[in-house]
Amino acid sequence: MERRNFLRNIGTGSLAIGLSSFIAPVAFSSELNTTSTKELIPKHLSEGDTIGIISPASNKFESEPYEIAVETFQAMGLKVKLGKYINSHYGHLAGTDEERAEDLNNMFKDPEVDAIIALRGGSGAARILDKIDYEAIAKNPKVFIGYSDITALHMAIYAKTGLVTFHGPMATSTWNNFSYSIFKEILFNKNTFTFENTKETGDNLVQVKNRIRTITSGKAEGILLGGNLSVLSGIMGSDYLPNWENKILYLEEVGEKIYAIDRMMSQLKLAGVLDKISGFVFGKCTDCDPGGSGYGSLTLEEVIDHYIKPLEIPAYSGAMFGHVDDNSTIPNGINAAIDADNGTITMLSPAVY
Repeated sequence: MERRNFLRNIGTGSLAIGLSSFIAPVAFSSELNTTSTKELIPKHLSEGDTIGIISPASNKFESEPYEIAVETFQAMGLKVKLGKYINSHYGHLAGTDEERAEDLNNMFKDPEVDAIIALRGGSGAARILDKIDYEAIAKNPKVFIGYSDITALHMAIYAKTGLVTFHGPMATSTWNNFSYSIFKEILFNKNTFTFENTKETGDNLVQVKNRIRTITSGKAEGILLGGNLSVLSGIMGSDYLPNWENKILYLEEVGEKIYAIDRMMSQLKLAGVLDKISGFVFGKCTDCDPGGSGYGSLTLEEVIDHYIKPLEIPAYSGAMFGHVDDNSTIPNGINAAIDADNGTITMLSPAVY
């Protein structure tokens, strides 16, 4: 398809139509509750289902990423439906706040759409949290996928509805065998999964890449919840975060200076989040360096240890999720167990039915 025609077509919305039924609508209280949520599980994916692609944050400005995204899901056996405003622009954002929120709301309401994925992250997702129709989401639970800035949506949707969502690759991410195999195992095959780093030594005598570091030994269970550190800290104090009691918090970051990581971790500590969690996992901190920090800088390890070790809860770092090509699809809102000595996160129940 010529790119000019492709971009003209995506403004109209749908490339294909699919239909799949999800679990029956749940009773929904008009009093949206951020302190107590009941787990809501979406239906699994099957070949022939339709996945909706939206841009709830920043946008792409060239045609090729759209083409690759569509072809990727077609290669999975899925049909694709594009959001009405996916090609809109408002500064660096994918349309105005109202347009981006409308695309998200409409995808959840659309009976032809079985799952929803963000085209990309960037910034701007938090701007639409007060414009989301959480009642419609609770009545139409669907697989929702993305990471980075999409963390704001994961937190808000879980806090307001209890829906299990997925911190995973976006439509324009690298879909290699590592990323796709986990995505398929969890979302297509309905299986539980143990997340652990690949064991590869290459030409080395011992493993050098993707090593885990145990911060505090032990095992812990709890509801798995987390995402991007800066996005999470950015909505701290709002009505769009869950109760953190007995949660396993996982975090990742990209392009932040270590002093900024320290500031964000301090914010989580002062807000009382860290004192409530039962376990902690830090993934990849891509391109995180000291920056211009005067006479010296704490290392990333020193920063994380400062906030996590005093908690005396099982914790480790180096997990394979974040702004990396080998990225895991992690369910937000399910019961899980971590083993800080072996560097594993184990789902204790399927995340889809």
